[in-house]
Amino acid sequence: MEHLPAPPLPPWIERQLFPSTRRYLVDLGDYRMHVAEVGDGPAVLLLHGNPTWSFLYRKVAAALRGDTFRLVMPDLVGLGFSDRPHSASEHTLEAHAGWLGALIDGLGLRDIVFVGHDWGGPIGLRALADRPGVARGLVILNTVVSPPREGFRPTRFHRFARVPLLSDVAFRLLGFPQNALHRVQGDPTSIRGAVARAYRYPLRRIRDNAAPLALARMVPDGRAGHPSLADLERVQTFVTSFAGPVAVVWGERDPVLGRLRKRIEALLPKAMVMRTDAGHFLQEEVPEEIACAIRHVASVAVYH
Repeated sequence: MEHLPAPPLPPWIERQLFPSTRRYLVDLGDYRMHVAEVGDGPAVLLLHGNPTWSFLYRKVAAALRGDTFRLVMPDLVGLGFSDRPHSASEHTLEAHAGWLGALIDGLGLRDIVFVGHDWGGPIGLRALADRPGVARGLVILNTVVSPPREGFRPTRFHRFARVPLLSDVAFRLLGFPQNALHRVQGDPTSIRGAVARAYRYPLRRIRDNAAPLALARMVPDGRAGHPSLADLERVQTFVTSFAGPVAVVWGERDPVLGRLRKRIEALLPKAMVMRTDAGHFLQEEVPEEIACAIRHVASVAVYH
């Protein structure tokens, strides 16, 4: 698949990226995805969630300096420097998995270690469920791998995302939640200054910031028939039957998803689990632990 030139970044963002990061766009037909790459060797696909972009993995790339990996870090459609969908209604788990699957196929990624965080977890796992044998190992980072339990209560954040008008004002006009990422960290100083600004930058214009609210509303709200439920069932079937090595790195101080760690452990009883004092965006706080998990899964997968 042909690589197209990536849009330029402000120098203050470029300076924060891992040196020798390669960036390009991939035309998927309907939209183009922005991809950052580092290194060469066996592929590791690292996928972010809401409302971040591939910038999230720069410290993990640095922690893997000297390892022989090809780190492939795409921006989800609607976020980062990927194209924006024409309508917020296009943001569905099925659609995002389809776009990511087209990228996997187009780049010819095979025998990958998949790393998923937040919405990047189920999006990537759903795409891999349609591609048996493509993944040889999984690394799970503060995400979900199944539908919620019956009768669950959505988090306060996700309940707020469904409040008419008020949520639209907060998300679209006031830059929420990207202007408050530090509030879900174990160490709030881990996202500040130029780092915080880099997360806000791709979503600074109203015409470009529909995805955070749409992705928040993709989370099941407790009603039967929610569009994400069937795809989350497919994700659970995939991960619970996955035969390769799995590692879980978890930020215990995450107020959004931290409480789900026990459910992840129950679904993946053979996984290596690393509990940390990090918050939701644990890539900013414990990149070395994530790098260790990637190395572990990659090494075990070789002999699996």
